Amino acid sequence: MSAIALSPEATDVRRGARLVADGVVAVRGSRRVLDGVSLVIAPGELVAVVGPSGGGKSTLLESLAGIRSVTGGNIRLDSSNIDEDREHIRAQVGFVPQDDIIHRDLRLRETLKYAARLRLPRGANHTDVVDSVLTELDLASQASLPVGSLSGGQRKRASIAVELLARPRLLLLDEPTAGLDPATATALMHTLRTLADGGCTVVLSTHNMQDLGSCDAVVVLTKDGHLAYSGDRDGAIAHLGLTSRETLSPIQGRSTHLEELPARDASFRPTSALEQWRVLTRRNATLLAHNRLTMAIMLGAPALVVAMFAVLFTPGAFNPEVPSNQPVMVAYWLAFAGFFFGLTYGLLQIVTEVPIARRERFAGVRIGPYLASKVTVLVPILFAVDVVMLTVLRVLDRLPTMSTGTFATLAAAILLDAVVAVLLGLLISALVADASHATIALPMVCFPAVLFAGAIQAVSDMAVAGKAISVVTPARWAFESVGDVLGLSHVPAGAGATAFEGNLVTGMSVLCVFGVAFTFATLAALGRRLG
Repeated sequence: MSAIALSPEATDVRRGARLVADGVVAVRGSRRVLDGVSLVIAPGELVAVVGPSGGGKSTLLESLAGIRSVTGGNIRLDSSNIDEDREHIRAQVGFVPQDDIIHRDLRLRETLKYAARLRLPRGANHTDVVDSVLTELDLASQASLPVGSLSGGQRKRASIAVELLARPRLLLLDEPTAGLDPATATALMHTLRTLADGGCTVVLSTHNMQDLGSCDAVVVLTKDGHLAYSGDRDGAIAHLGLTSRETLSPIQGRSTHLEELPARDASFRPTSALEQWRVLTRRNATLLAHNRLTMAIMLGAPALVVAMFAVLFTPGAFNPEVPSNQPVMVAYWLAFAGFFFGLTYGLLQIVTEVPIARRERFAGVRIGPYLASKVTVLVPILFAVDVVMLTVLRVLDRLPTMSTGTFATLAAAILLDAVVAVLLGLLISALVADASHATIALPMVCFPAVLFAGAIQAVSDMAVAGKAISVVTPARWAFESVGDVLGLSHVPAGAGATAFEGNLVTGMSVLCVFGVAFTFATLAALGRRLG
């Protein structure tokens, strides 16, 4: 193995981190993605990792960052073993994956401010840190723009800016120039060269051989995950059989645009769970406020459903002198509406931001505050929808006259139903691979809520398997709770069977059990997915 030579400044912690990999093996499934990779990366150098697709470049970067545990061998950041000292390591490492790790609907300055509040100690001057990073990466003029409106190169620099907030000693980037035009890719490589010259060890993977011109050293992997070369740039160019036309001339001289990066305090600890919940909740609320289409759908869908209820049901249906099965249907569709609204609100909350959540998890954000922030933002919206729906239906005489206490109890039952559905939606969102799978899951979950709740066919008339399914169908217990509040326990369904076998206390108690179960299941799913 040809090791990358250490620079004279290697003993100066401001010159970045020294990274040593010794016989690293990484197995994915039954395949060895990395097979005995050993290398040394000196402090303050810019190093490229190249190789064929599937050759283990991304796996190597994730292993060097401490995101992925190695199967064999070890990796050391200075004197610390990455697998054994993750809490200390994560305070010194920045990682930029291929996917964007920033929300497109937020303005750039907002994005960085929220990231600073999550990653920096409380009491730090977040505004000054954000302004400094924006200036250093030449993004100050774009600070007020939504991230989604930035060019590809600007978005990549914005992702780098998020990582630079904490002043890492080691920055790893997975194919940062992929998809960029040559001029933008060259400008980004100049930025990375400048970061390395400013005191940060930088390692990136790339398929673009022109990127090598900016680098101090190159690591070459083969398709079977073996190390083919590790050494200086000129030797790598010769090893790869490249010509001078296939690589850019190295950037000459040391840039002075960035200030020398100070080492981060090793005693750094992540912000508290309560502070993380506060920041994440504010960010989620800001995201909703900026995404007008999402808000229009979240508020427009309930309005449309209430309008359909007004057309579907006739006034005075709860008049005891007019025998009708309509009260049972009203009770059921109220329960189903709460379930449907909650489920649809939760389904896309996690799956659409997994890369961001995974990176923030590595940076110290806890899973509990992350999940709690989602529920915190959605529940008030569901409560408002719930109250408006009941008020409109009561004014239109689709519901019976009821006291304030009864109205509040009915609203609470439907809200609990909706919260349980939100938690179920979040669980599904944490499990599915992409947003399209979450969309497919919607009818799969809604059909049992229609068929086994006890409104279409009473539970007592169901087959044995149907009765078992109804027990684990949250909509059944919401339906029975709503029916009890509306005084429908005596109403028969079908051929003399009783539509309501439970009561308010039983129904809401079971819903609470569902809520707790879905919460813990979602936390477990997030733990597996985010690491």
